[in-house]
Amino acid sequence: MSDKKRVSRRQFLNYTLTGVGGFMAAGMLAPMVRFAIDPVLQTKEGGDMHSVASVDEITNEPTRVEWTIDQVDAWYESEVQKTAWVYRNENDEIVALSPICTHLGCTVDWASQEDYPNQFYCPCHGGRYTKDGVNVPGTPPTAPLPVFEHKVEEGMLYLGDAQSRGGGS
Repeated sequence: MSDKKRVSRRQFLNYTLTGVGGFMAAGMLAPMVRFAIDPVLQTKEGGDMHSVASVDEITNEPTRVEWTIDQVDAWYESEVQKTAWVYRNENDEIVALSPICTHLGCTVDWASQEDYPNQFYCPCHGGRYTKDGVNVPGTPPTAPLPVFEHKVEEGMLYLGDAQSRGGGS
């Protein structure tokens, strides 16, 4: 008889069931891992810039521009409306500000309050921003309005994502 150690029936069943169980667990976990990391693996095609207005229409007075984007959340596709306040500053540069208040996420309006005619005003808690989107000290917002990435091509203004400008005053 040889010196090889024999595997008992109990050990054989234990090894077999452990292997089959591990294979089944891996088969169940693989789709979950793929679902979790899929957004990281997807690349943005051509950037997320959207044509929103003709450059000729942009003045020194903040003007509200709106556009829609197609949004995909897992299997649900929808159209989402986006908004920005766009104007030319004193250097004739285009500025595109997000209308979302940094305090609690309400929508700000330009010159909507009689007491503050040249400021963005948030009606929720009286938040105020200067024309360049910087929060007024002593009001609820603690940071300036985010600024949209933008570019001009063939006389059209394209806006991308809103970028936070960090802390406030």
